[in-house]
Amino acid sequence: MKCMSICNFSSFFLMVLSLVMLVFGFFLVFSDLLFFFEWFIVTLNSSSIVMTILVDWMSCMFMGFVLLISCLVIKYSGGYMSGDLNMNRFIFLVLLFVMSMVLLIISPNMISILLGWDGLGLISYCLVIYYQNIKSFNAGMLTALSNRVGDVALLMVIAWMLNFGSWSYIFYLDFMSDSFEMTVIGFLVILAGMTSSAQIPFSSWLPAAMAAPTPVSALVHSSTLVTAGVYLLIRFNVVFDEFMSSFLLFISVLTMFMAGLGANFEYDLKKIIALSTLSQLGLMMGILSLGFAGLAFFHLLMHALFKALLFMCAGVMIHNLSDSQDIRFMGSISFLMPLTSSCLMVSNFALCGMPFLAGFYSKDLILEVVMMGYMNFFMFILFFFSTGLTVCYSFRLFFYSLCGDFNMNSFYVMWEIDMYMVSGMLGLVFLVVFMGSLMSWIIFPVPVLIMLPLFLKMVVLVISFLGGWLGYEVFKVGLGLVLIPLKFFGFSCFVGSMWFMPYIFTYGFSFFPLLMGYKYYSMYDGGWSEYFGGQGLFYVLLSLSEINQWWQFNSLSLFLMLFFFWLILVMFLII
Repeated sequence: MKCMSICNFSSFFLMVLSLVMLVFGFFLVFSDLLFFFEWFIVTLNSSSIVMTILVDWMSCMFMGFVLLISCLVIKYSGGYMSGDLNMNRFIFLVLLFVMSMVLLIISPNMISILLGWDGLGLISYCLVIYYQNIKSFNAGMLTALSNRVGDVALLMVIAWMLNFGSWSYIFYLDFMSDSFEMTVIGFLVILAGMTSSAQIPFSSWLPAAMAAPTPVSALVHSSTLVTAGVYLLIRFNVVFDEFMSSFLLFISVLTMFMAGLGANFEYDLKKIIALSTLSQLGLMMGILSLGFAGLAFFHLLMHALFKALLFMCAGVMIHNLSDSQDIRFMGSISFLMPLTSSCLMVSNFALCGMPFLAGFYSKDLILEVVMMGYMNFFMFILFFFSTGLTVCYSFRLFFYSLCGDFNMNSFYVMWEIDMYMVSGMLGLVFLVVFMGSLMSWIIFPVPVLIMLPLFLKMVVLVISFLGGWLGYEVFKVGLGLVLIPLKFFGFSCFVGSMWFMPYIFTYGFSFFPLLMGYKYYSMYDGGWSEYFGGQGLFYVLLSLSEINQWWQFNSLSLFLMLFFFWLILVMFLII
């Protein structure tokens, strides 16, 4: 009961705080206001330690969404983690995680941004290793070390800004955007954003972080850790020159394509959703690199809603399938868990861009802006092909898990009347259905009419239908048929393992240092240094002690002779 009271109190407190932030954010949008607070913590001999806080419509709305999703995730955790003996610790870790994200959002100062960034990295490690096993430990270390690259980039930004007079980047963005210093800072911020948002080549940690409990995955992949990099790049977007924008566009579109392709070869339910997150992060980075920061922020908010709901539905399914995450073991869940299946399909349709759901208002606008934009044909094709792959793996997931036969039916314990989990999911369903139109009216108050030729207007629809049909065709390939992936086994391994990135950037990076450590140990520590060092000294002392023992265990005549010599020596000294 104590654990449930902590869940209820935390979720109620976060709910009130999120509503206050959202209302204040709406007020700032309509009033076109911005507040900048400076709190002088201590001043000593003209040196000041100042905490700065930036409150504008973007930070208030993002904070409101983060707190709202956190409130529903904690409510959901009351049911999902009810069997955990250390549930208080779990809730406190989640609250610390949210607090670190809030610190990063409201900070215009690089020092406090680094504090929030480090807090996210440290607590994400604690949450990923929450289930104590080797797989979780490896995943947690991979997550922490990948994000440390971004920490180093932010430390270099802080060092580069030493000559600026202040670490508040917001003072320098506009009038120094063309300077060499801000160009270097822009590159370092892009590097930090790429690590946090798991762009190529730092993508391998994102599916590995699925070792965390599902409520943590819902929080991490929707509004906290992976979106911190996108948010930072949105703040710094005015300093990106043409080369930086082109580089970011190329990396983000490749990431989107790689994640969409890999999700169609994956059978782990949570990893499919993780690769879906990676694909959407690539979409945000791509539209940001084209210069549409507001549109990237809008998709960031909409994606947070339906991705949190998707993870919650997956958590209920995993919970009821005795912790099995393989979609091949599922089937016909729509008959056994109708409410969860309905919520899953609402979030799936929002991910695909179904009209009038949250994802439609951002994704459709992004694709039409891409069609109007000035880019080469290769990027254009990758954008739309990746969108088709999104629909493909969404429909593949739908057919595998909700339709078909009862696979592994004896393991099913279907039970979805836990009110904590259901209330968390239903709250997000309401937001996914209604929040897209509301936020689009508020963030883009001036209506913009996009005029495109008919065939370009129909491209998005055609690509979506083709992706759904391809997902159905992939589902129809049963184990009894000749499997196409087995004919192209090398290609399947390459695509299904994220282009070998987990092997290259984990085993590849650790292999040679570990090999050199083994060589050093065998040649020096267990070889020559052992011979001349510890063991050599031991044998020398052993032989000297044997001589000493021989000396002391000798006859009485030796002692008398020594005594006689000693007396003669004393007499000579006296004389």
